[in-house]
Amino acid sequence: MFAKFKKKNIVQVFAPLNGQVVPLEQVPDPVFSQKMMGEGVAIMPTGGNVVAPIDGTVVLISETKHAIGIRTKDETEVLIHVGLETVALKGEGFSVFVNEGDKVSVGQKLMEVEWELIKDKVPSIITPIIITNSAERTVEYVDATTSTAGESLVMTVSKK
Repeated sequence: MFAKFKKKNIVQVFAPLNGQVVPLEQVPDPVFSQKMMGEGVAIMPTGGNVVAPIDGTVVLISETKHAIGIRTKDETEVLIHVGLETVALKGEGFSVFVNEGDKVSVGQKLMEVEWELIKDKVPSIITPIIITNSAERTVEYVDATTSTAGESLVMTVSKK
């Protein structure tokens, strides 16, 4: 009876990088632009570290260090995928400062990227930020054009 008055838990997703916010549809890779991995946004980095976009637990660090997944208490899953085809670098240019199972907070340093080293070795350094379980979520985008790591809100997510 009171279900319609139940407050939805809204997860705020902040920018994990400094840069230009880009719609996911503009990422030059169909896996991301066609949202095969889920809803999200992308950031064209202007440098700096990769920081946690949400409070949660690190659930994935790719073997090649180019991608990190974090899960919130309400099970919202966020994937930060640094650059396109960066798996081919086999970890070169990436230093990760967390481990799977670590609890992280918004703005906490996750990774250092040697942007100058990798930018000429991959098709693009554009970085998708994906809600990997967005089929079970409502994702709303914030109208942002530039982002400051750990400070700029880029999306809100709630359970459907």
